[in-house]
Amino acid sequence: MDHKNVIKQLLKQNNGWLTLKEITNQGISKQAFYAFVEKNDMERAGHGIYVSSNVWPDNMFLIHLRSAQAVFSHETALFLHDMTDREPIKYSITVKTGYNPHRFKEYGVKVYTIKQNLHELGLSHVQTPFGNVVPVYDIERTLCDILRSRNNIEMQVFQDALKTYVKRQDKNLRNLMKYANALSVSNILTPYLEVLL
Repeated sequence: MDHKNVIKQLLKQNNGWLTLKEITNQGISKQAFYAFVEKNDMERAGHGIYVSSNVWPDNMFLIHLRSAQAVFSHETALFLHDMTDREPIKYSITVKTGYNPHRFKEYGVKVYTIKQNLHELGLSHVQTPFGNVVPVYDIERTLCDILRSRNNIEMQVFQDALKTYVKRQDKNLRNLMKYANALSVSNILTPYLEVLL
C-alpha cells in the first residue's frame, strides 16, 4: 500500500487527526507527509499534530495528543461523565509528579500532580462531545480527587456531584471507598455518604 493510502486510512481511523509520530512509525518520511498535508489542506494543530480542515476543533483531544500521560480529572471529568451541566471554563488534567506542565498552563489548563503509583488508579476512557476518545478518571476517582483539592474547588460542585452519583445505577461504592483510602480522603467522604445513603 502506498504512503498516501496509509495516511488516508490513519486519518479515517483517527477522525481526521494525525500525529507525526504515527506517520513515522508507519515508515513514511516527514517530507512525504508534509507534502500530503499541504496538498490536502490539513492544518497544524500543535507541535507534530495535524488535523483535516473539515474537522471541528476538539481541544480535549488536542490536549490528549500533546501528552499521553495527561488524564482529564476534577471538574472536566465530572463534565465528561455527565455529572454536571457546567462545561468547565478551564480543562483540568492530572499528570505524574515531576512532569513539567508549563505548556499546559500556557493554554489555560489546570494541572494537578499525583505520585506515579496513583496516576492510573481509576483510569478509564470516554468520548469527548466531538466523538474522540480521551483518558479520564472514572466517577469514583473523580469524586475523591475533588475532595483532595477541596480548597481549589467549590464544595457545592462536589455535593451536587455526590448527590447525582448516589442516584446512579452504575455506581461502585466499593471502588469509591478503595480510592478514598488510597487518596487519604475517606474520613472526609464517609460523613457525606452516611447522610446520602
